[in-house]
Amino acid sequence: MTANTPSNPAPRQQIQDDEIDLLALFSTLWMSKLFIAAVTGLFMVIGVSYALLATPVYRANAIVQVEEKSPGLPGMSDVTEMFGGESAAVTEIELLKSRKVIGAAIDKLNLDIVVEPHYFPVFGRAVARRFSSADGELNSPLLGFGSYAWGGENIVVSRFDVPSSVYNAGHTIIAGENNTFTLFSPNGEELLTGQAGKVATAEGYELYVSALHARPGTQFSLKRSRRLSAIIALQTAVGASERGKDSGILALSIEDTDPVRAEDILNVIANTYLRQNVDRQSAEAAKSLDFLREQLPNIKKDLEEAEQRFNDYQVKAGSVNISAEAEALLTQMVDLESGIAELQLQKSELDRKYTSDHPAYQAWREQMMEQNSRKSAYNERIKGLPETQQELLGLKRDLEVGTAIYTQMLNNIQELDIVRAGTVGNVRIIDDAAVNIEVPVKPKKALIVVIATLLGGFLGVALVLVRAALNRGVENPDDIEAIGLPVYASIPLSDEQRKLDFGGRRARSARQLRKARNQHPTVLLAQRNPTDITIEALRSLRTSLHFAMLEASNNIMMISGPSPNVGKSFVSGNLAAVIAQAGQRVLLIDMDLRKGYMHKMFEIGPENGVSDVLSKRVQLKDAIKPTKIGELFILPRGAIPPNPSELLMSKGLSELLATVSADYDLIIVDTPPIMAVTDAAIIGRQCGVTMLVTRFGLNPIKELEVTKQRFEQNGITVKGVVLNAVERKAAGYGYGYGYNYGYYQYEYKSDKTEG
Repeated sequence: MTANTPSNPAPRQQIQDDEIDLLALFSTLWMSKLFIAAVTGLFMVIGVSYALLATPVYRANAIVQVEEKSPGLPGMSDVTEMFGGESAAVTEIELLKSRKVIGAAIDKLNLDIVVEPHYFPVFGRAVARRFSSADGELNSPLLGFGSYAWGGENIVVSRFDVPSSVYNAGHTIIAGENNTFTLFSPNGEELLTGQAGKVATAEGYELYVSALHARPGTQFSLKRSRRLSAIIALQTAVGASERGKDSGILALSIEDTDPVRAEDILNVIANTYLRQNVDRQSAEAAKSLDFLREQLPNIKKDLEEAEQRFNDYQVKAGSVNISAEAEALLTQMVDLESGIAELQLQKSELDRKYTSDHPAYQAWREQMMEQNSRKSAYNERIKGLPETQQELLGLKRDLEVGTAIYTQMLNNIQELDIVRAGTVGNVRIIDDAAVNIEVPVKPKKALIVVIATLLGGFLGVALVLVRAALNRGVENPDDIEAIGLPVYASIPLSDEQRKLDFGGRRARSARQLRKARNQHPTVLLAQRNPTDITIEALRSLRTSLHFAMLEASNNIMMISGPSPNVGKSFVSGNLAAVIAQAGQRVLLIDMDLRKGYMHKMFEIGPENGVSDVLSKRVQLKDAIKPTKIGELFILPRGAIPPNPSELLMSKGLSELLATVSADYDLIIVDTPPIMAVTDAAIIGRQCGVTMLVTRFGLNPIKELEVTKQRFEQNGITVKGVVLNAVERKAAGYGYGYGYNYGYYQYEYKSDKTEG
């Protein structure tokens, strides 16, 4: 029988490499369905455990409104316009999360001090959380671990000053008797002892525990963070956003494992922000009020001096009447001087707020120039009056102008006082912080379980596909024939044999299949179930081998394989049985002197076998044993020798084979795998036919090429290949393979546990 080697196998291989066989993928997944289900179930259990044990996280919410400030009294819009105004939401959010506001919450609630009990790993926190104490009752320690907190423990640290070198370092507090405690450093050194309600100090340390309720020996972890670090962490934790565009409604939120602490943090932040907003709104009014009060004594003094000069002139000159023209001019001059005085007061405010190039300053300068121009015009008109009228007009003008300025300043002071006292800011708290303790925001138990289950399913599928991708075992007989090795038969995997090898149970999972694959057959399938589909395939092989043996130099056929666990002994034993059932006289020789187990299939002992004949301890006729199958005889391996290869290289092997060749129609020799040991190469030189058994999905095509080369290097021609344990898949054959394979380092040690 000759091999039909394709002239150009590369294009066919390339086409196979480019194909994606969906049926093959589905078949691979279906065969590993129990493994996928196990991984999915494991992840589901992990998800459920996490959902039940994870510490719930609560969210506190508050609502703040930023609104446009309206004037408090009618007619005061000019005074309050520059003190109130609408703030953009983005600006207010930044102010709300500023270090000044957040720092106030840090300082008031001591958030830069982190203290919590030590809980038992994994489930300790969940046990403590589910314990409901009455009147300060403490939960009993589980498993005798009294140093852990199991529920009901409480500690409040109001002050904890540490050296700068141990900021953020974990310290330990151990509770003692009568509310006493001991503080230990991160290195486990005792630092100080104290009692709750009293300040305890040591070198560089100051600790004030305001409350302590715990079983003696209970441990607490204590850490002091830098204030800036605590502020930055809280700024990140606090959420602030505007509800609706330009609505002015700010929604504040924070998440924490302690709902009470979450409420306190949000309330402190909101109240501090509100107070800061009020202070900011009233700051301008307060500064203007201070300025007016500073100027008031000088204006009052000027008014008193003007009044004194006017009275002195009247006493000196007697009663002098002002003409109608002078009276009208006086009224205009008083109004003008009052305006100029008001502008001068405004100049002090402008100098404090703006530079001389500011548009407001430029407008003020233009108004002052206009007023001074009018004043010069009025002064020219006054010069046309009699001298007595001029002097009297000037004195009365100074008096009335001073009176008007003084009166106006008093009115401004009163208005600013009202504005400052009535300032409420343009921010108000709509909803104080509140937490729904019945519905924590984390963990989302149902979502976690679903995600964990899906992740487990995806991971299980991925592992199966990766394992299948890494399993480069040949599954297509065409690939074997492409390297010049004819495939004489494809023997299907027997469900009956799997049951026999797996203790009467059918192997259902991929792991069970691998376990069954690595187990040695202990029952001869051809005898137990002659109608099995596998035995029918061996009968077809029997027919093919009949013609192959006609061209052989002798009637000895060697069956070997590239690696262990390919099923060569299974093929050898059952093939010998079906040939013997056809009426031929067959001798089955187990020449696997290291791990041969052919005797188990025929329910005989391994003693007095090949090794004993070769070492001249037993006669050949005494070593050959009959079987329960007609004309089938077996020569077991014998005792495991210390030097199998050297024993096979002796002349005794040639004499043994020559002797039995004349007495039997067919000799089938079962040998160790060629990739593991060299025994097959020694035996094969004396056999007329060499058959190679490879296992479906186990041996890479490159490994078969190397196996063929090894036999050829020893002058042995492989007649053909038997593809064993072909599994029924939805896609049948049709897998492509490359040639980047790593070679297995097969270990084939002698099994000396048997006699």
